[in-house]
Amino acid sequence: MITPEHIELIGSEVAIRWSDQSEDYIACERLRAFSPSAETTGERDLLGRKYGGTEQKSYPGVLVRGWHLIGGYAVQFDFSDGHNTGLYTFDYLKAICRASV
Repeated sequence: MITPEHIELIGSEVAIRWSDQSEDYIACERLRAFSPSAETTGERDLLGRKYGGTEQKSYPGVLVRGWHLIGGYAVQFDFSDGHNTGLYTFDYLKAICRASV
C-alpha cells in the first residue's frame, strides 16, 4: 500500500509525498469538495435511499488548517469552514489527487 510520507500546506494547495516517492498537489477547495464524509456525500439505507449530503461542489476560499493521520489507512483534514469529519483513505486521497475532474 502506498502511504503518505510527508504532507505540507503550500499556499492554497496540499502537497503530498508518497512512499513510492511520487508527489501530488491538490487545491484545498477541491479536497473539501471531495470529502468522503456523510455530511457531504450522505448515507444510504439498506434499500439504497440516500439521506442527507449536499450537492455543493464548490468551496471558494476554503483552506486546510491542519490534518491528522488516522491509524495506518487515512488522513483527516481540518478545513477553514469548520468541516473535519471526512476520513480520506490513502487510496481515495491518491485517486482524487490524480483525477482530472
